[in-house]
Amino acid sequence: MWDFHIPLIEYGGAKLENNKSYIADIYVRLSKEDGDVDTGNKYESNSISNQKELIQQFLISHPEITVHAIREDDGYTGTNFSRPGFQLLLQDIKEKKINCIIVKDLSRVGRNYLKVGEYVQEIFPEQGVRFISVNDGYDSINAAAMDDDIIIPFKNLLNDAYSRDISVKIRSNLDAKRKRGEYTGAFTTFGYMKSKLDKNAIVVDQYAANVVKDIFKWKLAGVNQTYIADRLNAAGIPSPMEYKKMKGINYECSFKTNKKALWCAQTVSRILKNEIYIGNMIQGIRSKLTYRAEHVVVKNKADWIRTDNAHEAIIEKMDFIRVQEMLKRDTRTSPNQKTVYPFGGMLFCGDCKHSMVRKTIPGAKGVKYVYFVCSSNKKTRDICSSHTIKEEVLEVTILEMIQKHIRAVLDVDAILEELAKMDIQKSEIEKLDERIQWNEEEIEKCKRLKISLYEDLRETIIDKEEYLYLKEEYQRRIDEAENAIKHLRVEINQIYNGSGDRKQWVSVFRNHLNVEKMNRKISTQLIDRIFIYDEGRIGIKYKFQDKYDTCLHFIETAYKAMNQEV
Repeated sequence: MWDFHIPLIEYGGAKLENNKSYIADIYVRLSKEDGDVDTGNKYESNSISNQKELIQQFLISHPEITVHAIREDDGYTGTNFSRPGFQLLLQDIKEKKINCIIVKDLSRVGRNYLKVGEYVQEIFPEQGVRFISVNDGYDSINAAAMDDDIIIPFKNLLNDAYSRDISVKIRSNLDAKRKRGEYTGAFTTFGYMKSKLDKNAIVVDQYAANVVKDIFKWKLAGVNQTYIADRLNAAGIPSPMEYKKMKGINYECSFKTNKKALWCAQTVSRILKNEIYIGNMIQGIRSKLTYRAEHVVVKNKADWIRTDNAHEAIIEKMDFIRVQEMLKRDTRTSPNQKTVYPFGGMLFCGDCKHSMVRKTIPGAKGVKYVYFVCSSNKKTRDICSSHTIKEEVLEVTILEMIQKHIRAVLDVDAILEELAKMDIQKSEIEKLDERIQWNEEEIEKCKRLKISLYEDLRETIIDKEEYLYLKEEYQRRIDEAENAIKHLRVEINQIYNGSGDRKQWVSVFRNHLNVEKMNRKISTQLIDRIFIYDEGRIGIKYKFQDKYDTCLHFIETAYKAMNQEV
């Protein structure tokens, strides 16, 4: 490789004058996004070393120019003018250290024709800076260059169009990869690492994955995010950013505020909400509004590229769903409280349906009295009554109701098992199928009659008034039959669903058959909402309530059918 040496000088900021001596910054840039990094001759042509060599050859015939510094941006797109090397060049101009800039060609300055034109034709001349683009044959000191200024905006426009074309191609290529479930990110999510065999595939990072599993396990146990973060920090577990640094990954993050990035509640929350841990790949979440834009915006969810089951999962899907429900319901906790209240986010007034709020009153000898009141009543007493209930009464009553409901669910399951042995389900489905078939035949018959009506009208068998009446009547019968079929199919699906996934949701209740104390995990698994009525009455809407009600309805229907047969 050719070693490039240009003598650099110290230029102490003396006032620059329009004379034959020039102090110059050489500016070189290379960008993969702009298509500069490729294979073959194109890469060699645009390489940093090639740009420097070209400029050195130019300087041999221009002894009036002395080099102050080489400003370099390797890996920065030409549409971004916040490039560090380019900013240093502008600082040199501001501090009067240079009065000349040399580039290989205009595309090195940038690929936004408006911005490049502003710098080359306005900012640099105003600052008394000579601008030289070697390959374009442009030197602002020549009068001819000023006369032929149309060449500069035209070349800038071509560079801009090229940048736009490259941007579209890169985006299309990335989207195609994302739709195939390939990973296109520069850095992997905590818990995964890039495959050594395929750069667009991710595999489980066992150490980080175990940390993720612990985070989900603690959350399912009702622990809040702040306490989880504190626990990880106390155990010396490196945060996602520190873990990347430990692995030698050059990664910067806007969330970091200290020298060493620690775990915090926000980091834990991001992990708990990320579907990547159940094997789902969601990419293309952010983008630039245009190829020129520097700022990135979040796209509409409908435009995100989603691929389910794209890679190995770390967390069970059911556990992930439960955690999302817990996050939606989580209420605030005091600084010293590590777990969320078991019924937090579940308590509602039975009348106005507003949330219940928890109140604590200090009593004698350090005893605290805790109770719940309707939030509407707390604000304005005219809206709703207080619906006051003591916490201890609430907890005892809910536990008793849960125990009773679990036994009821298991009883229903046992009855359905017995009915299954008697082929009651099969018999009910056959009856419903027969009714569907009858309605389908009714539809076909009415359609045929509708068609024949026109012939009857044409042959004056019926008049126009009779034609319109009968046509409307047949259509009404068709609509009724179609609606009946929809309802019958819903009933069949309910029977299938009631038996098909029954074991799964019944097992959720069966697992807590011997529950003696409620906690956050059990509450979120079994309870949807709790309603508090006047005089301390409590109502609970349980999880899988619709499935439970469907099973009860089927049992009732089955017993009626059995009694009719008898």
